[in-house]
Amino acid sequence: MPNAQSLALLNRYYAAFNAGDTTTMVALVTDDVAHDVNQGGRRTGKALFTEFNAHMTRCYKETLTDIVVFVSEDGTRGAAEFIVNGTYLASDEGLPEAKGQTYRLPAGTFFDIRDGQIARITTYYNLEDWIAQVSA
Repeated sequence: MPNAQSLALLNRYYAAFNAGDTTTMVALVTDDVAHDVNQGGRRTGKALFTEFNAHMTRCYKETLTDIVVFVSEDGTRGAAEFIVNGTYLASDEGLPEAKGQTYRLPAGTFFDIRDGQIARITTYYNLEDWIAQVSA
């Protein structure tokens, strides 16, 4: 049954993401969550995860579709594949200028799950694809 609980946890996480409910997202992670940002470093802890979510909310409006979630039999690891449908709202440091451009790209995330909470979030997408879309 641990994999069913982990599957429900990850589905709650993505429902909160799509609702723009970063408070719930933060509540679903461990105090020492390891958050690996695509093309960036690891951020550790709820405070940095909260800060990242605030930054993302300011710069991007994203909805995920075609979400498929996988969980290991023991419920300690998970993965998700999805399509990111977004609008670039405000210029992000080191990236092209934001002018309300829309984008759509495939992405994936890997998770560690501990004691009913998400302990690691590692997300990957093709940054060059995103840059090409917002630069067109």
